[in-house]
Amino acid sequence: MGASLLEFHVLLALAGGALHGYAIAERIAAESGGTLAPRAGSLYRVIARLITEGLVAESEAEAETPHPGLARRYYALTAAGRRTLGEEARRLKQAAAAAEKRLGLARGRS
Repeated sequence: MGASLLEFHVLLALAGGALHGYAIAERIAAESGGTLAPRAGSLYRVIARLITEGLVAESEAEAETPHPGLARRYYALTAAGRRTLGEEARRLKQAAAAAEKRLGLARGRS
C-alpha cells in the first residue's frame, strides 16, 4: 500500500475496535505524542479513501450514551484493512532497520 502517515495512523487507531471520527483524531494525537493532529477535513477525506479501498467500513455504534445533535458515524477495520495494516507495519519496520543500519545504529552502535 505505501500508506501515507495519516492513513497508517487511521488504520492503527481502528485496530483496537470501531471508533467515531473525533475519537480517531484523539487516538492519533495521543499515539503520535501530539506530532499528528489531523483536522476534520483531512481526516474524513482519508477515511473516505480507506472506505473506497475496502480497508475501513462504517460500523454500528457500540452501546454508548447518544451524542446530542447528529448521530455519530463509527468506522472499523475490514479484514483487508487489518492485513494492510500488518503489511505496512512490516514495511515500516524494515525501512527503520535499513535506516539504523545506514546510520550505524544497528546492534547498539552509536
